[in-house]
Amino acid sequence: MDVSSACVVAGGGPAGMMLGFLLARAGVSVTVLEKHADFFRDFRGDTVHPSTLEILHELGVVDEFLRLPHSKVRTLTGQIGATTLRLADFSHLPVHCKFLVLMPQWDFLNFLAQRARAYPSFSLEMEAEVSGLLFEGDSVAGVRVRAPQGERQLRADLVIAADGRDSHVRAAAGLQSSDFGAPMDVLWMRLSRQPGDPEQLFGRIDFGRIFVMLDRGDYWQCGLVIQKGGLEEIRGRGLEALRSDIVELNPFLRDRVPELRDWDDIKLLTVQVNRLREWYRAGLLCIGDAAHAMSPIGGVGINLAIQDAVAAANILIPELRRGSTIPVAALRRVQQRRDLPTRITQRAQLIIQNNVIKRVLGRRGRLTPPLVVRALGAIPLLQRIPARLLGLGFRREHVTL
Repeated sequence: MDVSSACVVAGGGPAGMMLGFLLARAGVSVTVLEKHADFFRDFRGDTVHPSTLEILHELGVVDEFLRLPHSKVRTLTGQIGATTLRLADFSHLPVHCKFLVLMPQWDFLNFLAQRARAYPSFSLEMEAEVSGLLFEGDSVAGVRVRAPQGERQLRADLVIAADGRDSHVRAAAGLQSSDFGAPMDVLWMRLSRQPGDPEQLFGRIDFGRIFVMLDRGDYWQCGLVIQKGGLEEIRGRGLEALRSDIVELNPFLRDRVPELRDWDDIKLLTVQVNRLREWYRAGLLCIGDAAHAMSPIGGVGINLAIQDAVAAANILIPELRRGSTIPVAALRRVQQRRDLPTRITQRAQLIIQNNVIKRVLGRRGRLTPPLVVRALGAIPLLQRIPARLLGLGFRREHVTL
């Protein structure tokens, strides 16, 4: 059976849910399709940056959001070799929330879904996977949907691909991307947090290894950065060797590494950095990771995706309200608006990947921080620079409709 919606959003991640919320708030009929039965997937991006918190403030929901369980990060601290340094201080940012929030992504997505459901023009379908696109000539005219009830067609004035870095919708649309490569992958794991543990410890770089730790209240979400494709070598060395590597970097975790009972407790994130050459074609627009897969460096992926969603809403809501074919020029304007900040952010990530991470992973022995990093840790004024780059990014978006 054919049904219709002004806009169909494929993917219920941060970009898709935020755009669905904004469109419904503006009275636009929107259907968000999420292929999973719920939002519960561990080791996804869980950092909500001040730029996103400011958008929630503009929407009038930030106070409700902050009632959910979370932890605040006002400064970022790292350890290079034996030296502990403060790397970023968010307390001077020109926004209402001068901190990062660490919160499970499923809580963030459930919050957005709850707020969106207050609007009659919003529909969220779980266990509904886009299996293909509908075309009228060269224009995308809707999607084929696979769900437990069977398959159906859903026609739309506009299809939004927000289905992540492995976007099936992007592939079905024939859009081409440029891949910039990455020298590393990340092994994510949980280790319990105990009283007396360091506070706001962002990460440790030493002995040719990089270990990131995010405070999640009663546990640490930990990421061990490894060389690209190096998982099989690590597995070959055995789990006990991996535990020893972690303890060498963070001796206070010695009594907790036995919590890593088997390899099922460790999840691989295959790092990609790529970007579509064109984010759109007639009837379709890609946003978030579907348009530009980001490195996990800085945890900025969620927040760039949210910025994409806000920019898309600001530009496309007037067109969608008219209830007619969406001009390709409007889709192009979304890419033009978001392309430069995406390029700048990816360029910065690639510089760090290729000039810092790649070199660290290729070395052994104790590291010492370079002079520029020591200066950053010693001069509080300098710590505002990375705080602004991480917390606000380039070209912030504001809710205008």
